[in-house]
Amino acid sequence: MHRSFLAFFLIFQVFVSPLYAEEAVDTKKATALSEINSFLDETLFFDVSFGAFNLPKVDRAGKPVLDDNGQPEIKEVKVPFVIVVLLGGGVFFTFFFGFINVRAFAHSIAVIRGKFDKDHDDGEISHFRALTSALSATIGLGNIAGVAIAIQIGGPGAAVWMIVTAFFGMSSKFVSCTLSQIYRQVNPDGSISGGPMYYLDLGLKDSGRLLALFGKVIAVLYAVIVGVAAFGAGGMFQVNQAIESLESSFGISPDLDWLLGLIIAGSVGVVILGGIKKIAYATSRIVPIMFVIYMLAGSFVVLSSLDNLIPSIVLMFKMAFSGEAVFGGFIGVLVMGIQRGSFSNEAGVGSAAIVHSAAKTNEPVREGIVAMIGPFIDTIIVCTMTALVVIVTGTWDNPDIVAQGSNIGVSITSAAFATVIPWFPYVLTLCILLFAYSTMIAWCYYGERGWIYVVNHFGSPAAALGQKTVILYRIAFLIALVIGAISSLEDVINFTDYVFLGLAIPNIFGCLFLVKKIKPLKDQYLQQYCS
Repeated sequence: MHRSFLAFFLIFQVFVSPLYAEEAVDTKKATALSEINSFLDETLFFDVSFGAFNLPKVDRAGKPVLDDNGQPEIKEVKVPFVIVVLLGGGVFFTFFFGFINVRAFAHSIAVIRGKFDKDHDDGEISHFRALTSALSATIGLGNIAGVAIAIQIGGPGAAVWMIVTAFFGMSSKFVSCTLSQIYRQVNPDGSISGGPMYYLDLGLKDSGRLLALFGKVIAVLYAVIVGVAAFGAGGMFQVNQAIESLESSFGISPDLDWLLGLIIAGSVGVVILGGIKKIAYATSRIVPIMFVIYMLAGSFVVLSSLDNLIPSIVLMFKMAFSGEAVFGGFIGVLVMGIQRGSFSNEAGVGSAAIVHSAAKTNEPVREGIVAMIGPFIDTIIVCTMTALVVIVTGTWDNPDIVAQGSNIGVSITSAAFATVIPWFPYVLTLCILLFAYSTMIAWCYYGERGWIYVVNHFGSPAAALGQKTVILYRIAFLIALVIGAISSLEDVINFTDYVFLGLAIPNIFGCLFLVKKIKPLKDQYLQQYCS
């Protein structure tokens, strides 16, 4: 038991306690974290084109940007390694499984509606609740702020590449969530543990000594990283942005950030301390409500600007394939769309497989088919709605907004809605709170599954130290939320963003070794249920 407490203490000291210090005092640690971010940028995001795409910088008016010597400045357009892995994996899985994302789409809807639910199947939650729990971690600020940022930096064409990424990402999610069902573990307390760390470990265990070792290493790596990412991207960032939205809309003083942080942490704690069943119950109600509110408001804005709808769609596709230099040209637009699309729907990252492993079913392929609808809802529906709202209202190219910089996604989306519904920014704040809340409770579950996997290695399987000490991770997560409410998190957010996409590296490469184990199950299932 003492070793599990030691593990908790070390994680807390390394990733949480440094944030207690004031930013002005903690310059050394902030600089160290910046250096880590720089290292991750050079390794995970290194340019696979090796500088092949360099364009003269131009401003929004198309005029060249000159340096102090009067020479044109050059803009380097990178093609990050991790982005190639994400898109390449999705394309490969789509062709390998014969466009499963299209062939099984209708069947997926039938399963989600409960047509194939069986109470006696192994698992903890229904297909529908597994999907809403996974969606609660993906439908969030990425759909509101991330899309607007992608369009502002990459132009309207970036939205098209987000959709393309989601289409192929559906197959990536099918693979990871099917594998999570095949290799999930039933714990002594009856709960389910699953996800990439389990199928990377157990799936490659019988593939020879070298691959078995490779699987164990990347499984442990994945578990540690997902636990860290949950603190940052899934917790601190969400509460920080939610409170910023409250302050902006209602004029709340920053002096009350700590109190708001405590309130949010308390409300999150009520749910996460109850485990996946309570998490699934909460998200099955929150996700549909916020989805309906957001889609209705978005539809109203688009219909109010109906004359601009067709020109906006034409503009999106035109700029997707002939991106202007101001947006980095074709390559810049493509990379921005893929990157923000991956942030939005998590396809290829593997995190959603953790919650889908808990679904009640004895048919692994069935849950994979359910899971692949996630990117469709998250990106092809919700993100496209945000894109249309921002583009048809002309907000994306508003000079006053453009002048504010490239990291004001919430403000862009809020301003777009306000052009048609002046009071909607207040409702949008409510949506942001719901999005952030559901994301926090889902990501805590992801992180604690990583905790359980790692800590269980400190004792015998029967000891189940991970399950017995998971309360420590949950408490640390709630503390992190309060810290996130009062902290400046720029470096931490950059770090967790790098780590988040970094999860795709072990997941995609591991899945490439395991797809052959899915194919016969897929063929048998489709023949039985979809023929």
